[in-house]
Parts: sequence; structure tokens; C-alpha cells
Amino acid sequence: MDQITNHSSFEFEREAVGLPDRRPAWRVWRVAAAGVALAVIAAFGYLGFSHHREARAVAPPAALPIVTVSKPLQRAVDTRLGFLGQFSAVDKIELRAQVGGTLTEIHFKDGQIVHKGDLLFVIDPRPYEIKLAQANAQLQTATAHVALANNQLTRAQSLRRNEFATQETVDQRTSDQDASAAAVEDAKARIRDAQLDLEYCRVTAPFTGRIGARQVSIGSLVAGSRAAVSPTTLLTTLVSLDPLYLDFDMSESDYLTFARERARLGGPLADRVLIGLSDENSLAREGTLDFVDNSLDRSSGTIHTRATVPNHDLFLAPGQFARLSVTVAPPTQAALLPDSAVVLDQSQHLVMTVAADGTVAPKIVEIGELRGGLRVIKSGLEAGDRVVIDGLVRAIPGTKVAPQDGAIRYDAATDGQG
Repeated sequence: MDQITNHSSFEFEREAVGLPDRRPAWRVWRVAAAGVALAVIAAFGYLGFSHHREARAVAPPAALPIVTVSKPLQRAVDTRLGFLGQFSAVDKIELRAQVGGTLTEIHFKDGQIVHKGDLLFVIDPRPYEIKLAQANAQLQTATAHVALANNQLTRAQSLRRNEFATQETVDQRTSDQDASAAAVEDAKARIRDAQLDLEYCRVTAPFTGRIGARQVSIGSLVAGSRAAVSPTTLLTTLVSLDPLYLDFDMSESDYLTFARERARLGGPLADRVLIGLSDENSLAREGTLDFVDNSLDRSSGTIHTRATVPNHDLFLAPGQFARLSVTVAPPTQAALLPDSAVVLDQSQHLVMTVAADGTVAPKIVEIGELRGGLRVIKSGLEAGDRVVIDGLVRAIPGTKVAPQDGAIRYDAATDGQG
């Protein structure tokens, strides 16, 4: 212990008097290396901190979300009312037997197109041929009685002039002549009646159309009555196909719009009606509005309306449903937007617009019908508004976006104009 203390004090005293350091060289180099290492670490730390500070200073700001914008498409469109209608046949009948008998022939296939005058059914005509022969025989008998009555009257009148016969005899012969003449007319009527029954044994198509399924078979005993005073047998049904009616109902408000425009324009009732089937995206077919009923249905508050639609290719069938559009006012300038650009917010509709500084601002709009694949905007937009038409999910009200110009296209084919 004393040796250690004395050695340390000796070292201190030597440094104090300026004597040269006699410590080993490895201890000196170790101290120097540690100092150099600390200096290098400090330098790298400073350089790293400076580089990080510079990187933070030059980092670019976050990119703004990109949206596609366009001004509303301005186009002259007419005012229309849209409805759902159902086709019905102009002529539809139930073919029933007008004479009774056994069915002997059927001349069609179920569901085929038949033309006016085509033979459809044949009922056994033999009983009616016998009846016609009897009527002809009665006519011959009545004709013979007329000839006899004429001769007898002539003789009676001759005898009366010579005073060999009384006036009563002449009157009797005159009466016989009148009765025999009436018998001739009765026989002729019976012949026409028998001929009519014989004609009704052959059932023909009263108009061109599609025939339904037959309700009887060959050999069936059918009941018939021309006056329908007794139950008759239903043979089949027949409907006409060209043209067809398209029946639909207008609500009271739609009818008022329709009637006011008619009164203002003074145009005819017959207007073009555009029609699209359930599997068609466009209103490619046309019809003519030709009937509006004379009163509203009190229970439903609607009025029955009808259009006539050509069906030259016989593609349409009674009972089919169709969308239709009725023009009620001439074309006026309107703003159009893609339907996807309109947002439903509870009970109101919104579109997102982009200001000059890129800020998104919503606007409340009033919408109309679809025209040319686009939604009619009745009010709420200016012609110069830039509306977001793509990227709507990135257009948050109050935020900034990077707008890109887009284009709105009007599809005339879907609007019945192609």
C-alpha cells in the first residue's frame, strides 16, 4: 500500500517539476486512439444530423387527389313523361260454335299465324244439308200452291163477271193466293236459315292474327247457338297482332302537366310515343298517342291512356310490358350530367363542383329524367360550374383536389333519336 502511494506521489511531483514523462509508449498511444475515435464519431453524427435536416427541408408536399371535371353539357331537350305500359290486342275474340254437332276437322296448329278467311274448324254439315233440302222442298210446294191459287182466283173473277160466282168466292180465292205467296216467302227464309247454318259448320278466321290453343278435339260434340241463348262450346281464341295497343295510366299530376301543355301549344292529341322493351336500353320503337279516357279513376287517381304501336314483324305480343316516354313540350335548353355524378343525400340530390383554387364544394340540384344516357339537371347549376364526373370518392367537400378536364357525351341512340 505504501509503495503504491509513494509511486503515485512521485509521478505527480515529476510532472510538477517538468521532468520528462517516463511512462510506457503503449499507454500514450491508447489514449490518442480513443480521442481520434471520439472525434470521428462526433463528425459522422454531425454530418448525419445535417443531412437529415436538409432532407426534411427539401421533402415535397403530399400529392393532391386527382378528379375528372367537366362543365354541364348544354343541349336542347324536349319535356317528356315516362310511364310503364302493357300491350294489348286491338281485336281479341273467343271463337265459339254457332251450330251444334260433331267436330270433324281442325285446320291449324296451336299458336300459328292465321289469315282472314282461313278455315279453322269443320262441324259435321250433313244435318244442315238435310235441313236445306227440306227448305228447298217447302219452297217448291209453296210455289205450286201459288200457281194453283192464281188460277183459281182468275176463274173466280171470270165467273163473278158472268154472275156465276159470288163475291165471297172471289174473296176466298184472293185470300188463298196471298197465303200461298206468303208460304213462298217463308220457304225462302227457311232456305236462307238452313244455308246460314250450313255456312256456320265451317268456322273461319274473322281477321289475321295469332290463334291460341284449341279447346276441342276431332270427334267432340260441340254445342252452338247463333243467338247465344244457350251455353256454347269455346273452340279457341284469336288475337290480332298488327297493330297493338299500349295501355298505360297517367297520375293526376302527370295528366295536369300533359293537359296544360296541350292547352298551351294547341297541338293535336296524336303525338309520337317512344317505347323500349324490358330488355332494351334504348327507346327504339315508336307509337302514336291516340286516346285519353274521359274521366279519372276515383279509386286510383289515374286516367287511362292508350297508344297504337305498329308491329309489322309480329315480334310484340299482347301482355308484354314496355317503358314509354310521352313528349309533352317542345325542346328547351337544359344542363346534362352523367347519372353517376349525382349523389343522393337523404331527400336531396347533390353534385360536387371544383372552384378555381381546387376546393371541392357541393351544390344542391333538382334532377329530371334520363336523356341520352345523361341526367337532366333542372336547377342548381351554372353553365360554367366544373362538376366532378369521375373520382367522386376522392372529392371530399372542403378539401383541395387536382382537377383534370373530361368530356360528357350524349348517346342519341338510347334516347330514341338514333
